[in-house]
Formats: sequence, C-alpha cells, structure tokens
Amino acid sequence: MIRVFPRKNNATPDDGFLTGPPFEHIECDEVHVSCTFTEDRRKSEFLARQWETAGYTVKVGGPAYGDPGGDFVSGRYIKAGYTMTSRGCNNHCGFCYVWRREGGIREIPIVDGWNVLDSNLLQCSEEHIRAVFEMLNRQKQRPVFTGGLESALLKGWHVDLLKKVRTKQLYLAYDSPEDYEPLANAADMLAKAKVCGSHKRCCYVLVGYMDDTRPKALKRVKQVLALGLTPMAMLYRGDGGVRDPEWVRFQATWANPRKIYGKKKVQDSMTLFESQHAYKH
Repeated sequence: MIRVFPRKNNATPDDGFLTGPPFEHIECDEVHVSCTFTEDRRKSEFLARQWETAGYTVKVGGPAYGDPGGDFVSGRYIKAGYTMTSRGCNNHCGFCYVWRREGGIREIPIVDGWNVLDSNLLQCSEEHIRAVFEMLNRQKQRPVFTGGLESALLKGWHVDLLKKVRTKQLYLAYDSPEDYEPLANAADMLAKAKVCGSHKRCCYVLVGYMDDTRPKALKRVKQVLALGLTPMAMLYRGDGGVRDPEWVRFQATWANPRKIYGKKKVQDSMTLFESQHAYKH
C-alpha cells in the first residue's frame, strides 16, 4: 500500500508521499490518500486524480470523510510512536465531529506508543485505562497526552498514574464556560501532584465559534494562564473552514508558547494584545 497525505505535520509518517506519483511506476495493490482536515479535501482529491491518471487504484478517506476508524495500526496513517487506544466519545458537543463520526466511546486493542491521541481516554473503563498506563510505563520516551484529558472526569487515581509514568506533557480543554470549574479543579490536582513541568500542563482553548469575540476569548486564555496552564488556542472554523484573518492572528499568538512565555512578562504581553484588539468584537 502507498500512502499519500495532503500536508505534513508532526504526526505524518516519514515514508508517505506528499505529491503526485513519481516518474517510475511503483508496484502496489492500492494507493490510500489519507485526509484528516476538511479544508484539505480539495487537495486530497486532486492528488487522488493524479495517482489514478498514472494507473493506480486509489481510495480517499480519513477523518475528513467521516471514517469511523477501526483498530489502530501503528505507523500506517500516523507516525510510529503515536497511539490510539479508544475511539469515539460519549459527549455530544455541538462543535465536535468525533461523536458524530465515531459514535460513543469504544475501547480498541492497545498498541505501543508514547503519544496518546484518544479523544476521551478518561471515559474508558478503569481496567482499560490502567492497561494503557502499563503500556506507557514500558516505553523509552515519557508519555504525552495530545488527545486531551477531560477535566470533569479526572480523579485522584488518574493523577497518580500520570505521575508514576513521568508524564512529559498533557492537555486539558476549555471549550465552553461550564468547563471552567472542572478545569480549575483539575489544574489544582495536577499542580499539587507536580505532574509535568508547569509549562507542560497545557489547555486547548476553543476560540472563534458563533457569538465568540476576541475580548471574550482573551479572557479565557488569561483564565487558563492564571490556573498555571499553558493555553493552546484552537480556532473553530465550522463546516466551511472559514479563516477570518483577525481570528487567525489571535490563534497564532495564543498557540505559541514562545510568544506566550517570551522575554517580556506574560502580563505585559496580555496587556499589549488586549490594547491592540479591544476595539474589535
């Protein structure tokens, strides 16, 4: 199988293609064009036509096409070292496609890796979660929980496991106002247990959704900073994938730790940003 990807990021396998077919024909059964983001569908379909024109049997799929996902295969569509031990989510957040695409939470066979991409690992059974941490304890690299951990579900025994495996980095989430109290409690638990370095306890902050404004979003990222977490702004683009330039700049500022923790004090940078954008709603 030849795998083709419309863009390269940290999780893209090193042995995949990012372009059309090479001059010399490669023997294979199928070419799979893997598309994660809806905004890349047009390019994915263009690449598929290029490979088809060259005589290959091509399939286009991935999360952007509603693929519900099956058992995880290390290194196939995501670089080795990344892993996924469950699919789906029991929450029905209006802005999220995971539950629509993959259904409710379901546990799948645990594959070795150190970067956990599960959409909601903490919704899994205690037996499964403990098995995941046993796997992580065998890895040479310290674990990273890129998929995120739901603050409202975080319990003391989860924190103990996170500390035991010497977690390198983790992400919580602040998507709506009702998330704040659980987020504050989770941040406090993690800080008291000294899980990760202070700048490695991160929080996805959804911005740019309907009725959101930059002053409101700025307030949320400031709240996250006040909790001792590093904000990672995530720009909501909706079904059309619209990229408003002002929101793009906002997201670029608040998803970059180097800018957040630059030479100036964090408060100085926040005050400067607020003064520059206070008039825009």
